[in-house]
Amino acid sequence: VQLQASGGGLVQAGGSLRLSCAASGRTFSSYGMGWFRQAPGKEREFVAAIGNRGGLTYYTAAVKGRFTISRDNAKNKLYLQMNSLKPEDTAVYYCAAANGPVARLELREYDRWGQGTLVTVSR
Repeated sequence: VQLQASGGGLVQAGGSLRLSCAASGRTFSSYGMGWFRQAPGKEREFVAAIGNRGGLTYYTAAVKGRFTISRDNAKNKLYLQMNSLKPEDTAVYYCAAANGPVARLELREYDRWGQGTLVTVSR
């Protein structure tokens, strides 16, 4: 599966953005998917994950209650709805496909990555 993330941009604190990840290939529905982010000078970190059928989701504590991960297997798309954005959410956001159907939390369990989309949250 090949992935392409989009939807990033500049937004004021408290605002919202919706990231999308378009997947090519017929096997999108076979994989758990995740969103990760990497801020300048920091390591890439887990943000959210969803199982292949969308039934189970996981979030890092910093975004729980503000971000929502979802997927549309009919459209081969993954989404991340981000509300109440904070300056500390500023980062390049990456979508990734896990190495199986289950939602995964560890970076090393993902083996397909999109190119990243930049989210900048101003004060």
